[in-house]
Amino acid sequence: MTMNDGIMETTAPKKRMLSGIKPSGDLTLGSYLGAIKNWAERADSYECFYFMADLHAITVRQNPADLRRRTLEQLAQYIACGLDPEKNTLFIQSHVHQHAELGWVLDCYAMFGELSRMTQFKDKSAKNADNINGGLFTYPALMAADILLYQPDYVPVGEDQKQHVELCHTIARRFNGIYGDVFKLPEAFVPKVGARIMSLTNPTAKMSKSENEDTGRVLVMDTPETIMRQFKRAITDSDTENCVRYDRENKPGVSNLMTIYSACTGKTYEQIQTEFAGMGYGKFKPAVGEAVVETLRPIREEAVRLMKDKAYLEGVYRAGAEKASYVAEKTLRKVYKKVGFVAK
Repeated sequence: MTMNDGIMETTAPKKRMLSGIKPSGDLTLGSYLGAIKNWAERADSYECFYFMADLHAITVRQNPADLRRRTLEQLAQYIACGLDPEKNTLFIQSHVHQHAELGWVLDCYAMFGELSRMTQFKDKSAKNADNINGGLFTYPALMAADILLYQPDYVPVGEDQKQHVELCHTIARRFNGIYGDVFKLPEAFVPKVGARIMSLTNPTAKMSKSENEDTGRVLVMDTPETIMRQFKRAITDSDTENCVRYDRENKPGVSNLMTIYSACTGKTYEQIQTEFAGMGYGKFKPAVGEAVVETLRPIREEAVRLMKDKAYLEGVYRAGAEKASYVAEKTLRKVYKKVGFVAK
């Protein structure tokens, strides 16, 4: 509320936004341009909660020391990418016990057939045939808990995650249908530019932080030399046109590079096409590399500095978990009462 000439005015509360990334691999250029960059730009307009999804990471076997290191590195990189802890609630998923608790409850309201149809379960089962565990199968219910705990209005996701938000809606509607208005149904928030950054060597596949073939990706912490090398050997297209033109269907390689260049420079596809008219791919690929180098340079330098200040990072994730737990507990308490658990 604010006072204006003695009249009390009510300020509408900010809409709430929530998302998280697994610390199962190093953050890529795709993670930054497709997600974190957009998160940072929304801090003044939304109440934002962002977390390191370490509970989700263990559906695939992790080296414990590497998981701890990557979780802290990811927090440092979040901050270096512009997620100010004073404006955003940043926390580690496993520090907020309500995620696992609500995850179990929602397991009991997610149907076997719904979970078995999840595209990512099929993909990950194929890649990890020797470890198709129960968590890999039911993790969409945990993802629904991650979301619904905070009653957010929006969930920033890539196109490949929209299926999980739809399942979250299905579970929430089922629960609400039985117990009344408990969960808010959030909207999937997909940015128009840079929403889906593809592999540099396979532009029909998303750039992945956990892919074994590292020639197709650029990491946030890569050196300028590594970045330039990756872009110089990036696949363009096998046509004889050799011109920079956006056509996702017929020219996926060049279109992916144009998406990256647009996200780094703010230029439209039309402006990019004009800028490189008559130059060919040989000029375009290094230019994209240089734009990425300059975009990531300050992030890498700040992340390195932050990683040396462990006390600061600890203060950030402890404060974030405290705030997140306060919000999450209100939802969990309501759920426990609805399903019939005896109060403490």
